[in-house]
Amino acid sequence: MYQKVVLKAIWPFDPYLSSMNSQNLPNPSTNRIDDLFARLKPLGRPAMIAYVTGGDPTLAATAKIAISLEKAGVDILELGIPFSDPLADGATIQDASGRALAAGASVHGIMELIREIRKTSQIPIVLFAYLNPVYIYGFDRFQADAVAAGADGLLLLDLPPQEAARNAELSKAHGTGLKSIRLIAPTTPPERLKEITDTAEGFIYYVSREGVTGEQASLSTDIAERVAAIRALTKVPVAVGFGISNPEQAATVASLADGVVVGSAIVRKIGEYGDIPELADKLADFVRPIAEAVHGTKH
Repeated sequence: MYQKVVLKAIWPFDPYLSSMNSQNLPNPSTNRIDDLFARLKPLGRPAMIAYVTGGDPTLAATAKIAISLEKAGVDILELGIPFSDPLADGATIQDASGRALAAGASVHGIMELIREIRKTSQIPIVLFAYLNPVYIYGFDRFQADAVAAGADGLLLLDLPPQEAARNAELSKAHGTGLKSIRLIAPTTPPERLKEITDTAEGFIYYVSREGVTGEQASLSTDIAERVAAIRALTKVPVAVGFGISNPEQAATVASLADGVVVGSAIVRKIGEYGDIPELADKLADFVRPIAEAVHGTKH
């Protein structure tokens, strides 16, 4: 068993775009996330966003996975920082966090992982984290190290925007180079939507169903309505995730949103394959048809 950290916290494939993300490119003039969506908008193409847990099955394997997924058509990489109590996640990602921690992953290790990815890729990277590991690491240190390593955005899953606003040390992502990615759920009331969209940067992650992460047999029926309500309040791109696991589902969501997030389905494959030499290639084979479905959908 891995050790539990106890701390109560406040609660592409377009060849053109692929070449833009490839190795030996200088850092973009603004932010990789903003630059990506700026390039996609005139093409009318949604972004393919993939989530993996950093360090699962190992940090070295994750670096190879990141590069392989980009070649398979992934536009944005969501890199999860493993945590012992990932309350918003289902069993698949909980198990991935456990595997990563058991293999020695840490916040410092994730920073080094980003540096390794940056040796050969300029794919936008969003760090997904719970508040506790960032709090322990230190907010100023975390944000400075993340930017220096090459991260582009930060989503703190259990940090409500109003709490960040009341605590200066929690809201310093603005202006540091890290985009503050915000979550919106189906249960978010209309009066709270405005508060969240006003502080969102990079893109908004719309959680398409209630509950924890995990693959689903069917999509929620109100995605179009909810995405439209968010778009009425902001020009920040809207990505939709939670439960998307196959090309058909991805294509449906791609027709409604600016980005499609696939996470648990990829993480489940990592758990099935384990740390084998062919892991990165096998994941690319799994993700490629999903990415093609996303890229083939035009707005």
